[in-house]
Amino acid sequence: MRYRKFGTTGLRISEIIFGGGAVGGILINADDDTKREAVKMALDGGINWIDTAASYGSGQSEEAIGWLLQELPAPARPHISTKTAFDRDAGDFAGQAERALTASLERLQMDSVDLYQVHNRIAPSEDSIPNVLTPDDMLRDGGVADAMQGLVDKGLTRHIGFTSTGEAGSLHDVIASQRFASAQIYYNLLNPSAGRDMSSNWSAYDQKNIIGAAEKNGVAVMVIRVLAAGVIATDKRTGREGGVVLDNDVASDEIRMSNVLPFLKPEHGSRSQVAIRYAMRNSGVSGIEVGMAQLEHLRLALEAAEMGPLPDDLLEQLDDLADDNFGMS
Repeated sequence: MRYRKFGTTGLRISEIIFGGGAVGGILINADDDTKREAVKMALDGGINWIDTAASYGSGQSEEAIGWLLQELPAPARPHISTKTAFDRDAGDFAGQAERALTASLERLQMDSVDLYQVHNRIAPSEDSIPNVLTPDDMLRDGGVADAMQGLVDKGLTRHIGFTSTGEAGSLHDVIASQRFASAQIYYNLLNPSAGRDMSSNWSAYDQKNIIGAAEKNGVAVMVIRVLAAGVIATDKRTGREGGVVLDNDVASDEIRMSNVLPFLKPEHGSRSQVAIRYAMRNSGVSGIEVGMAQLEHLRLALEAAEMGPLPDDLLEQLDDLADDNFGMS
């Protein structure tokens, strides 16, 4: 396992982050022995970060992490991050933030977390998409950033971040403010627009190289949906695909993946390993969050970390595919 700097925080984190979310769901749906084995395998493999949220399994993910960490000696415990979504209409962002984090800490059986994140989409208008915050909501005096910073001042979290989903221009505004230490960013080989400039014929949502903007502003990047919610890894569907990046179309992702498959060779690893190794190419990425449903998924992720980034010839072929809009123009 290799480690990368986490923005300007001084932390160094493993390239693989253990995802405690619902798409993989191992901390929600598995039996206790499997949960225990998953965390042990992750830590033994060098993973030093687990990410969760209050909404994952309606608190079940946080609760599992809580009792699992109690079984570990303190020096062996990984960094923990969690998240909350704000109710824009309710106001009192400071009160919302503290109440939500206090409840998360109770479930986690912790006094503080390393990172606390905003879990709303961000867009210019509250009418544009559900559960949205505007950049003004985030950055104004008394806004969300101030509310989250208050939790740092109270010692309830070391750092604050946000989930970088929503409208690209708004997300770039929040990145440029440098108010948040980290951003969780949708980035994978089927939609690489978060990590590069795209050609004029690009038909999926364009995130306008937000990873580059984050790197320029000292903001750590935690990659999410590196497997495109499973479309890259498998042809089986769970019904949990899509829904993170705007205008995400699972059927189009399936077409893109069908055009990737002819370029993959056994030495590149499994489809999921190719996805993880692809995201490693970007120097602005701090860690890659991987959700898993089975212990085998975690084993493959750990193997991918040992394999390192994809070879240059395959990366060039994937870049050419993206420049050609994966043949969908």
